Parts: sequence; C-alpha cells; structure tokens
Amino acid sequence: MEWQQILGFYHAARLGSFTRAAEATFRTQSALSQQIRALEEEFGSELFERIGRKKLKLTAEGERFLRFAESVLEGYNALREELDEVKGACRGNLKVAAPFTTLYHLFPERIKGYLDRFPQVELTLLDRTQRKVVELVRGGDVDFGLVLESIVSADLSSIRWQKVETMLMVPEGHPLTRLKRVTWRQLAKYPLILPPKSARYAGRSRLEENLERLGIGCRVAMESANVELSAVYVEIGLGISFATVVSNLPVLGQRKLQFISLSHYFKPDYVCIAARKGKVLNSYKNAFLQALFDEYR
Repeated sequence: MEWQQILGFYHAARLGSFTRAAEATFRTQSALSQQIRALEEEFGSELFERIGRKKLKLTAEGERFLRFAESVLEGYNALREELDEVKGACRGNLKVAAPFTTLYHLFPERIKGYLDRFPQVELTLLDRTQRKVVELVRGGDVDFGLVLESIVSADLSSIRWQKVETMLMVPEGHPLTRLKRVTWRQLAKYPLILPPKSARYAGRSRLEENLERLGIGCRVAMESANVELSAVYVEIGLGISFATVVSNLPVLGQRKLQFISLSHYFKPDYVCIAARKGKVLNSYKNAFLQALFDEYR
C-alpha cells in the first residue's frame, strides 16, 4: 500500500467518481483506477461497487478503508502543522463554514485581528446554509462550523458561542410594540413575510400549526429565507417577519426596525462552534477559537 493509493482512494470515495478524483489528484483516470485495483487485490476485497459507467458506491470494506484513509490524512496534516510549530512557523490551512448572517454580522472584526496575528495561515471562509455546514463538518471538509446548536447531531462536538432568540421584526412604531405579549392571533392580523414552506423553517411551521388550531387565516405578503432581505421590506411596511437574533449585538445595521420577543413561543437557541469529535487542534486553530470568545469576556 502506497501513499498515492490512499490519496486516490480517499478522493474517489468522497467525490464518487474516478474521473473527478483523477482531476483532484492530477492523474489520469486509468492511472487512478489501476491504483484502486491494486489496493483491492492487496486486501482481497472490493472497495467500490460500480453503478453504471460513472457512479461509485463504497462497499462495507470500502467504508472501513475510508475511515482508515481519513485518519491517515488527518494524522499527516497534524504532523506537518506540529513540525511547522517546532520550527516557529505558524502556517497551515484553516477552513470555517457558517451561514451568511453569521459571517456578515459576527465575523469581520474578529477575522481581521486573527489575520493580523497569523498572516501565514491560509484561512478559507465558506458561506453555506445551516444544514450544509453540518455536512461539511461531519465530512471533515472544514475545521469548524458555526451553526445553531439545535441542529448539531450527537456525532459532532460543539461549544456554545452566542445565545440567539426568535423575535418578531416590525417597523418602528408598529402597533404590536405597545403590547406586553404578542399572541399568534394578534400577529396574524398583519401581512407576514415568511420563509418558504419547508421542514427547514421551524418558525413558519409552528405559526401555521397554531393558526390552524385557532381557526385563523393569515396573508403572506412575501416569501424570503434571507433575514437581511426580509428586513428591507419590513422597514418599508410590506409586512412583519420573524428573525433569529443574537441577544447582545446590534441587528441589521441602522434600519428603522423594532424587535419583539417571542420567548413565550420559542425557546432560545445558541450559535455554536461545531467540529468532529476527537479533533486535535494546533496552536493557530486554538487561537481562532480564542479570537471568537475574547470580545465577549
């Protein structure tokens, strides 16, 4: 078994294609296929099921070998980073995925300070949906993911970072701001700006379930899954909307908006830092976590 065989297998397993794996490893498809066949002959087991001409699926033996390949590659990268640290050079790669709102509102100042401190670290930020962030963390494609704690599965580790609350977003001076506690019946009197109908959006599902139980209808003036876009149209009076808001930060710049707590309907959640369990962190990755927390101490 050789290093290039492990690397070729890993990419083929992750990409599901010999063609794409060959491109990723700068080899011909025939050369990569030969390396995979050599591995299968060495272990006396098929590692892939060939489905049609282009699609690959791991066998049970292939799944086990993938776990081995992942551990080898992770160990190799960790060793390189440790050797760089011994030489006094904090260089390497750091990949972080988070939704747009987190990257836009919570990251810029922290990232600037981190880059000033670690100029040799190649930092990559990925703007992805909550669910996609979890997939990237689970697959080992990123070092950290910033997501809501409520969607992080038990196979990943997580650290709470920022408390978030579900609020009703209304224009300044809206009649609902004069109420001590807004009910489903009261907010349904106004046009609503809601995310598309999907299991991904618990707020809309809960609203519709309760309105149906109460026998109340509502008018949806706009569908938007982007809180910044929704805020623009709330401000001009098209409708009112829901927003998941970090408790101790200014929200959405200088817009003329007010936020009404819906804590009596929605439990608070947390933006958390998710990573694979057992992941060993070197100094510059630990420093990144420190940079996220320092401002809040």
